[in-house]
Amino acid sequence: MKVPKTIKRHCPHCNKHAEHTVSQAKKKGVGSVHTQSRSSYTRLRLRGAWRGSGNQGRFSRPPVGSRKMSGKKLTKKTDFRYTCKACGKQHTQSQGKRAKKVEII
Repeated sequence: MKVPKTIKRHCPHCNKHAEHTVSQAKKKGVGSVHTQSRSSYTRLRLRGAWRGSGNQGRFSRPPVGSRKMSGKKLTKKTDFRYTCKACGKQHTQSQGKRAKKVEII
């Protein structure tokens, strides 16, 4: 995917269309939901809330991480930062596009 160095787009800070310089940043990872459910599971187990057998609600199912994934994503979403030439403030795009290779020309 080829992206121009400067692009004219709307700036949310100065609330008008202006020239922006495009730069690419590294996507940051999001914390796993699996670790959150695991901690609540161990808390219940250590407290001794489960004496005997029976349904333990959502913990009766296998944990989220152990379920079979249909396929791995081959690309990462782009994370562009746009710097406004009028006010100098920086903002990001709302949602990235998937691309194997990104080139700022």
